[in-house]
Amino acid sequence: MSIYNKILVVANINNDEQPALARAMQLAAKSRSRSQVKFFLSIYDFSYDMTSMLSIDERDAMRRGVIHQREQWMQKVAAPYINDNIDFEVHVVWHNRPYEAIIAEVFAGEHDIVIKGTRKHDVLESVIFTPTDWHLLRKCPSPVLLVKNSDWPENASIIASVHVGSENDTHLGLNDSMVEQLKSLTDRLGAKPYLVNAYPVTPANITIELPEFDPATYTDAVRGHHLTAMKALRQKHGYDEDQTVVEQGLPEDIIPEAAKELNAAMVIIGTTGRTGLSAVFIGNTAEHVIDKINCDILALKPQGYISPLDPKTAI
Repeated sequence: MSIYNKILVVANINNDEQPALARAMQLAAKSRSRSQVKFFLSIYDFSYDMTSMLSIDERDAMRRGVIHQREQWMQKVAAPYINDNIDFEVHVVWHNRPYEAIIAEVFAGEHDIVIKGTRKHDVLESVIFTPTDWHLLRKCPSPVLLVKNSDWPENASIIASVHVGSENDTHLGLNDSMVEQLKSLTDRLGAKPYLVNAYPVTPANITIELPEFDPATYTDAVRGHHLTAMKALRQKHGYDEDQTVVEQGLPEDIIPEAAKELNAAMVIIGTTGRTGLSAVFIGNTAEHVIDKINCDILALKPQGYISPLDPKTAI
C-alpha cells in the first residue's frame, strides 16, 4: 500500500492560492516518515522558440530567465504552506505539453502520487477538468489526486467507488487497492470511510423480447449478488455494514449522489486508463463519474498498468 511519501504537486500558474500544495502538505505532515514534496511547473512560450533574430544561446538565456522568474514566484506562493519537517523543492521545466512533462517527472523522480488543483466554477460550484487533467487520469502511472479546495471540511467522509459485481481480476484488484487507500487516507485526514457500489438497472428490452422474463426476480438476484460481494469486500478489510452503500443505477448518478449525501470531501475511483479511439467511442465509466463529482478525486490505475509514456517502453 502506498503511503505517499514522495509527492509531486503541480503548481497553478494562474493563482497565488495553491490548494493542491495545501493538500500535499496535509498528507505529508501526517506521514509516519519524513516526506518529500516537489512543487512542479511546466512552462512554454512559443514566441521564445520562433524569434529568428536571436541566436540559440540567446534564446536559451531567455528561457532560463523565464524559468528563474517562475521559480522565484513559486517559492513565494509556497512559503505559507511549507513545513520544516518536510523536504521541499521547486522545479520548473520548459515543455510544450504539460501532461508529458508531469508524467516524465513522475518516472524520473519515482513519485508516489501526483496532486493537482482543478478549476472551480464559482456560480455552479462544479469542477471543470482541463485537457491536462484528462491526460493524467488516462496516462499517469501513479495515483492522481485532483483537488478542489485547500480546506478540508469538518466531519467529512471519503468514499471508495468500488465495482463489486465483477469477477474480472482487474476490477477485483482495483477494489482492494481502493479500499487500502481509503484506510490510509481516512486515518491521515480524520475522515469517515464508506464503500459505494452501483448495480445495473434491468434492461427494458428484455421484457419485450422474453415475455416470460420476470424483471422483479432478476433485479432481486442482481441486488443479492452485489450485496453478497460487498459483504465479502467489507469483511475482508474490516468495515461494518453501515459503512457500505449498494444502490441500483448508473455509477455516474449513484456515486455523485452518495458523495453529496455522505458529505464526501474525496472520492476514490479506479480507472483502467483507456486511451485513443477506445476512449472516444467506448468512454471510461470513471470519467463519466468524475464529471459530476464536486469534491477531490483520487484516481488509481490497476496493478501492472503500463503508461504509454513509460520511457522503458519507448522504441
